[in-house]
Amino acid sequence: MFFRSIPEHKMRLPTAEEALPGRDTPIPTSETHTVLGTPIKPPFPEGMQQIIFGMGCFWGVERLFWKMDGVFTTAAGYAGGVTPNPTYEEVCSGMTGHNEVVLVVFDPQRVSLDDLLKVFWEGHDPTQGMRQGNDAGTQYRSGIYLTDEAQREAAEASRELFSQALAAAGRPDITTEIVPAQRFYYAESYHQQYLDKNPGGYCGIGGTGVCMPPRS
Repeated sequence: MFFRSIPEHKMRLPTAEEALPGRDTPIPTSETHTVLGTPIKPPFPEGMQQIIFGMGCFWGVERLFWKMDGVFTTAAGYAGGVTPNPTYEEVCSGMTGHNEVVLVVFDPQRVSLDDLLKVFWEGHDPTQGMRQGNDAGTQYRSGIYLTDEAQREAAEASRELFSQALAAAGRPDITTEIVPAQRFYYAESYHQQYLDKNPGGYCGIGGTGVCMPPRS
């Protein structure tokens, strides 16, 4: 496959000294999910849990999760970097350290974390480092950003299971980062539920064809 030349700085995370300064004020965005009709910002109903996934271009990723029964809301945004309140253009510059991610707020009584993790692992290629298909740069890396220790245990267990399945299929090692969620910054309004507003829009994500084995 042919890949266009990508500047070196876009393929590595910037240091705090290199990163853009950002701003104190959040970027304006929408308030209501166009598909689910639910708020995309807290406070969320009691009992809801949150997790953040990076799987490549967040337009297609968000659609994967809003379709799941038991998901209360989703939102496109940025996480895992240094720059406060970044814009999309700043994230794409490679100088914020942020990843394009999707916040998933879900009801654990209706959909399990394991179900969400299955969609995560099967819905993209977690072996590609700082890219996803033809989309290259630090903002396209694979990542799970956690809100509690139980999520860490589940995510790491699922990584081990999927790693074994990938190895059996002759695929490379997983490069996914699994780290605590520090800050989630909401993306601009036009990114929220983008593929609902633009049904024929670009979706660059795609899985490996390898299935997640069931947990014993």
